[in-house]
Amino acid sequence: MDNKLEFGQRLRDAMQAAGLEPRPGVLLNVFNTNYWGRSVSFQAASRWLRGEAIPEQDKLVVLATALNIPPEILRFGETVHHTIQERKKRWDDGVSYLERETFDAFLKLPIGQRKIIREIILTFAKANAQETVVPDSVN
Repeated sequence: MDNKLEFGQRLRDAMQAAGLEPRPGVLLNVFNTNYWGRSVSFQAASRWLRGEAIPEQDKLVVLATALNIPPEILRFGETVHHTIQERKKRWDDGVSYLERETFDAFLKLPIGQRKIIREIILTFAKANAQETVVPDSVN
């Protein structure tokens, strides 16, 4: 399915979940009431709902806030949101204090030194992956 069409469906669903009728006029009023920039046209709201266009990031955030839905869910859907949450949980659960201390020290290094450290880590990771894949030779 097309990203724009999927966005349009999520927008309609979010409007209904917020107790709003998914019509361009309703969306126009909700958006323009909450947006401090230049108001959007009826045609723009209509194109968003029909899945012909996706609003720019600042407008997307306003829509999401007005409809009480996380912006990443409105833009990309539940699957991406869950993937982000799973990665965050894995990072939070899988990293010890010592590793966090190491990451903090790494981030304080100048960029040139960070590149060197990164290459060293990737080299070790690659060597370790090869060691676990290569079977012992049989004589």
